[in-house]
Amino acid sequence: MAPLSATLAPLIMGTATFNSQYNADPYALPTTELVHRALNSGIRAFDTSPYYGPAEELLGRALDTDFVRTNYPRDSYHLLTKVGRIAASSFDYSPAWVRQSVRRSLRRLHTTYLDAVYCHDVEFVSPAEVLAAVRELRRLRDTDGSVRHVGISGYPVDVLCDLAELILRETGEPLDIVMSYANFTLQNTRLRSRALPRLVAAGVDVVPNASPLGMGLLRRRGVPIGGMGDFHPAPDALRDAIHAADQLADANGDKLEVVAIRFALESWLRDGAPVGALGPPLARAPHSDPGFLSVATMGTGERLGVSVIGVSTVDELAETLRVWHSIVDGLENRNDDDDVDVDNEKTSPQDTMPTTLTPSDGLITDRAWSRSRKSHILDLTTQIQSVLGPKWVDYVWASPGPDFVNSLPADHLAALEKAGDVDKSVDALPLAPAAATAAAANAMVTPPMEAVDQGQRDPMEAAPASITL
Repeated sequence: MAPLSATLAPLIMGTATFNSQYNADPYALPTTELVHRALNSGIRAFDTSPYYGPAEELLGRALDTDFVRTNYPRDSYHLLTKVGRIAASSFDYSPAWVRQSVRRSLRRLHTTYLDAVYCHDVEFVSPAEVLAAVRELRRLRDTDGSVRHVGISGYPVDVLCDLAELILRETGEPLDIVMSYANFTLQNTRLRSRALPRLVAAGVDVVPNASPLGMGLLRRRGVPIGGMGDFHPAPDALRDAIHAADQLADANGDKLEVVAIRFALESWLRDGAPVGALGPPLARAPHSDPGFLSVATMGTGERLGVSVIGVSTVDELAETLRVWHSIVDGLENRNDDDDVDVDNEKTSPQDTMPTTLTPSDGLITDRAWSRSRKSHILDLTTQIQSVLGPKWVDYVWASPGPDFVNSLPADHLAALEKAGDVDKSVDALPLAPAAATAAAANAMVTPPMEAVDQGQRDPMEAAPASITL
């Protein structure tokens, strides 16, 4: 089987937004239209999880349509999902549950195979449990082909690296994919500085970067306050430092979240290339002109770092794609661009930046503008990190917290027992009270992208056309 990086695209649409945690009624969202428009626009990979409420079902419903079957056969797009995380404080990595979870995901997504399956939030369970789950996923890969590639996801990059090294050492086979979130941002670039060398050495094929706003920390309005209240783990002093960074961005005619999003997407394309993907940034539409060639639809012939984005509305998707097009446009003749000293051009980057999102109403074609914008963002990034200072640059919070105890809901164990597929490792876990089970099922404290509640959208999801991206 070809490595995942050979066909995966560098932009993945996440579906954590298809969840009541972030939208009052996810069934009222235009999820089918979003997925169809994403496909028409060139997105060919979708990330989801059983932990994201109805997300798998809604994504599956969108894909199980005549429109998709006619225009986008199953082998033209990637589906990535997860196993192991059931609720906020409930994890089951047993082989029995891995099997059940995969079967359920296949049904929900209306597919016979999953392109990649992550062990979800691996820091909450023991290394032995992760190793057992990975072995089971690989067994499914090798026996019935229901799983094509296997990986892990989580927050602490050291844990991800330790596990990647352990799995290579114990099995002789590296992980196909490791997803980190909130670790390549304006505030924290540990994914590049601490994790990337180790993950490359451990033979990991692809490392997507998710949550470019650090779970909503890097927003001018402050962290999102949704149905869970103020769940964000950042201390007040860090929030104050972020506020000062926002004032700096504002003084430079920018908004903090716009700078953060553009920095993460554009920089990870380059910095994440050693663990990137070869697929085109945006695939060619089925009925597009075959004579029109561009980096966006053809790729560069080299790996590009992979990022995960999330949206809830058609307008948000359109704005996100405009950002992505403007970034990808900078890849045209990038070897020549690298030799250009933008500061020595006739006008400065600030002078060349338009007041609207792009220099034209359609797709971005002004490569000089893209270069200037990139230079400006990188300069502002350096200033913002200086404002944060050594105390807060690369600061991370504990995950899990010191009081975490894994407890499985009684109905979960009952379902396993009914199926006659219970492992002793499952029986050893404590039961969660019914009330706690219900509350935990609605809690989602480690989102892999920037989805927030309906009243407080992130700019990547709802950037007005007047904002320069």
